[in-house]
Amino acid sequence: MANHHRLLRGGGSPAISSSGGRIRLTAFVATIALSLFTLSFLFASESNNDSPDLLLPGIGSIRRSMLDIKPDPLKPRLLQIRKQADDHRSLALAYASYARKLKLENSKLVRIFADLSRNYTDLINKPSYRSLHDSDGSSSIDESTLRQFEKEVKERIKMTRQVIAEAKESFDNQLKIQKLKDTIFAVNEQLTKAKKQGAFSSLIAAKSIPKGLHCLAMRLMEERIAHPEKYTDEGKDKPAELEDPSLYHYAIFSDNVIAASVVVNSAVKNAKEPWKHVFHVVTDKMNLGAMQVMFKLKEYKGAHVEVKAVEDYTFLNSSYVPVLKQLESSNLQKFYFENKLENATKDTTNMKFRNPKYLSILNHLRFYLPEMYPKLHRILFLDDDVVVQKDLTGLWEIDMDGKVNGAVETCFGSFHRYAQYMNFSHPLIKEKFNPKACAWAYGMNFFDLDAWRREKCTEEYHYWQNLNENRALWKLGTLPPGLITFYSTTKPLDKSWHVLGLGYNPSISMDEIRNAAVVHFNGNMKPWLDIAMNQFRPLWTKHVDYDLEFVQACNFGL
Repeated sequence: MANHHRLLRGGGSPAISSSGGRIRLTAFVATIALSLFTLSFLFASESNNDSPDLLLPGIGSIRRSMLDIKPDPLKPRLLQIRKQADDHRSLALAYASYARKLKLENSKLVRIFADLSRNYTDLINKPSYRSLHDSDGSSSIDESTLRQFEKEVKERIKMTRQVIAEAKESFDNQLKIQKLKDTIFAVNEQLTKAKKQGAFSSLIAAKSIPKGLHCLAMRLMEERIAHPEKYTDEGKDKPAELEDPSLYHYAIFSDNVIAASVVVNSAVKNAKEPWKHVFHVVTDKMNLGAMQVMFKLKEYKGAHVEVKAVEDYTFLNSSYVPVLKQLESSNLQKFYFENKLENATKDTTNMKFRNPKYLSILNHLRFYLPEMYPKLHRILFLDDDVVVQKDLTGLWEIDMDGKVNGAVETCFGSFHRYAQYMNFSHPLIKEKFNPKACAWAYGMNFFDLDAWRREKCTEEYHYWQNLNENRALWKLGTLPPGLITFYSTTKPLDKSWHVLGLGYNPSISMDEIRNAAVVHFNGNMKPWLDIAMNQFRPLWTKHVDYDLEFVQACNFGL
């Protein structure tokens, strides 16, 4: 007791008592201060959140504890509505993108789906609904605002689904159309490729020399070499009939021995007075010997046959003939003689004009008839793929009305007009010719050589042939320059004189063929080839000299 009083009065050991008391007092004060700081922090935190007062022991009362805070029950509902809106917005965007890809009519559906997608975005960003999405989870969501938001979202979802349902048929049909277009495109690609390969293969089949024909030419040449004295005309006087203008003269230019013989055989067989007919056969130097033997092996009922080589006409040289000069061009040689499939089939429409025969001087001799036969007045030109079925002397009785070329016209409707043979985008062609002018056929042409000389047709041919060195006016061949050269100097003949198409058209009627004076196997299916049409081939084979030993030895046509 005395000690307690001393402690209160500061008695006892002053140093120890004073020091211990101060330590305990300091600890107590620190504890109280820490408690007050904690409480003030809590009050401040709750005050910022507008929460009711907390009830702490010794401090005050609050309505709920921090541990009792629960998430807003409307939050999941909000998230679900927001997800539905986002999903349908994405769906509308996807359909809009698909509609653009399909290029739907007037892009109407593209605009509709784009607007729907934009409506969802505008709705979510609407100021009255922004607070719903910006809450941090601790604040309450206004239920009436949420209901209004849900209502508008559902309306847009309903509209989106309705538009999709209505557009489904369009999408399905458009998808089918697109798939069909893709299929058609792929098939067209295959068809184009097949056409190119087919055209190239057909060209090879048509222009290759059959084994039997090659054998025949070789055996005839062998005979010519073994017995030159039997077949040469050197040292002999030229028969006067060869230049007699009162007789019926024919020009046949060919390097095909059997084909040329069939033309002569068929013409002689159907001639009423064969001894009045003269056949001028011109070939190249390589086939001259074979031709000479072929036409010496038999008599032609008194008809006269002259066989010459191109080289015998010395005026036909590169300084005078444009085609021979153009043959020296490397670009033209490449165009004709390149043999790669991808190069040779670049222009399938005019594939046949890539045949080197169109640069052969044999093919262009038809433009030099007045100079080759200066003493004749009229001459009938025949291709080597024709068969004569009637006497042709009636052609010499036709009044040519001052025209140069007598030919059968081939146009019908819009087909076989000048526009199909020439480049009318070229100003010279456009200026000089009518694109609707009717074309005619080569193969059987009756020429008035006196009118030819008067009209200077060969000079006209040279003029245009020189202009076409780069193939800008026409795609080569002899018909386009023929159409140009004889543009205003052609007399149409009755169609029964010359029936064409037996080398490509199987639908020609047999009545039309029977009534024809000359039938023409123009096209790739020549009668001496395996690819010839069986219904027409007998018209040609009946004039082949199968009884000749050289023909038999080569099994020609078997």
